[in-house]
This record gives sequence, C-alpha cells and structure tokens, in this order.
Amino acid sequence: MLDISALKSILESLLFVSDKPASAGHLAELLEVGPLLIENTLNEMQAEYEAQNRGFQLRSVAGKWRFYSNPANHHYIEQYISSSDMRRLTQAALETLAIIAYKQPATKAYISEIRGVNSDGSVATLLQKGLIKERGRAKSPGGPMLYGTTKKFLEQMNINSLRDLPNLREFAPDDETREQIKQSFLEQDDGAS
Repeated sequence: MLDISALKSILESLLFVSDKPASAGHLAELLEVGPLLIENTLNEMQAEYEAQNRGFQLRSVAGKWRFYSNPANHHYIEQYISSSDMRRLTQAALETLAIIAYKQPATKAYISEIRGVNSDGSVATLLQKGLIKERGRAKSPGGPMLYGTTKKFLEQMNINSLRDLPNLREFAPDDETREQIKQSFLEQDDGAS
C-alpha cells in the first residue's frame, strides 16, 4: 500500500503528463487502489494548492481531474504565450530546422534544394527564435551564409549535443515501403503521360 505522500507524488506526475482530464476511477484502476482513496487524496491536494496560492490549481470538471493555471495569473500567461518564443513552429520551419540540425553547417540554397521550396522565411523565423545562428560563410562563389543550431536548440530538444539526435536510419522506410513509394511514383508518371 502506498503512503499518502507517495500517492500524491504519483498523482501529480500522472496528471502533469496527461493531455486530458483523468477520472478518479481510472487513476484508481491504474494504481490498483480504491477510487474513494484517490478522490479523497485529489480533494486534499486541491485544498493544499489553493491554500498555498500556487501558480496552478487542481480542479475536477465533469468528474475528471486536471491541472489548470491559476486564473489570477492570466495576464502574465497571455503575455508569455503571445511572445515570439512561445509561438509554435510551422511545418516548413520544422523541416528547415531538421535539415540544419542534421546537415550543418548549411546554406539557404542547400536547405531549399533538399526541401524543394524557398526556405528564406523559415530560416529567418529560426534565427529570430534563436534556434539557429550564422556560422560563417561557405568557401564557394558568393560566399553564402552557413547556418547551424544553437545552445537554445539543444535545450529545447532536451539533449546535450548533436550526437544525441535520433539516427536518421531509424526513420528510413523498409524495403517494402520503398517499393510502394516507387510504384506510386510510377503510377503518377503513367497517369500524367
């Protein structure tokens, strides 16, 4: 049997990582304890957080529990979320960032060649967010700028170095998938003729 302190810790962790509200019954089933124990513990946790005026609150809505930000901090949360650092990256920016991370240092022309579209806007966004930086100039005609990732990129990815990035071979399609892709391209070419 879990002591109450361990139970609270486990419940906090589960609710923290959950992307949707959880019922006391589901949590009880998961932890193999009675639902009344879970419900009472969650109510106790809710009262503790409220008494401590924490930045988050534990609430039950429609019979399910979830963490919410403290409404008293709404103004600050709104400012933070609307700041440029918090805006999500577009698919184009993510693709550009992946190319730079794996192929750095890379020029805009090289990135655009891999993506098949102009990547100037994505590079500008990534520079603005501090995820990439200029790494010098290429020793080729015109000396185009080279780009590489930053320490902030490592922090955002929660890795210590670029060696910690997943190996791209893990994402390569198997032989069967390659054949299916090849066939779909051949069928498209036949249809266009």
